[in-house]
Amino acid sequence: MKILKFNTKQKFHYKRKVIIKNLLLNISVGIHDFEKNKKQKVKFNIIVESDAKKKPDPSVSQSFVNYELVINEIKQLTKKHHFELLEDLAESIFNSMFKNILIKKIKLKIEKMEIIKETESVGIEITKSKI
Repeated sequence: MKILKFNTKQKFHYKRKVIIKNLLLNISVGIHDFEKNKKQKVKFNIIVESDAKKKPDPSVSQSFVNYELVINEIKQLTKKHHFELLEDLAESIFNSMFKNILIKKIKLKIEKMEIIKETESVGIEITKSKI
């Protein structure tokens, strides 16, 4: 008699992401004098990859990345002062968000919506991850 062995333990590879699409804020950003004197519409698209090994528990807020807190963090950063470059703004967002130990990788796209008439938007996209 031949005994068959069934593999009952399935293994999975997870990626857990928080997605924030088309967050529109009026902020102070730019190197030109007119940009320093008037806020402009800026669009943010953010993908935050978190530690997929940690199971989210709704009763423990530190067990998951809360998209509302991410949005509020960006609002607070952009409310505080003027950023000369979008790259400086991006680094401030990265520095603030990476304080959360669950966050492993961030893809951030920031676009100025009304700065050049012939375009829908201009901007940057940066991906940064913890090693």
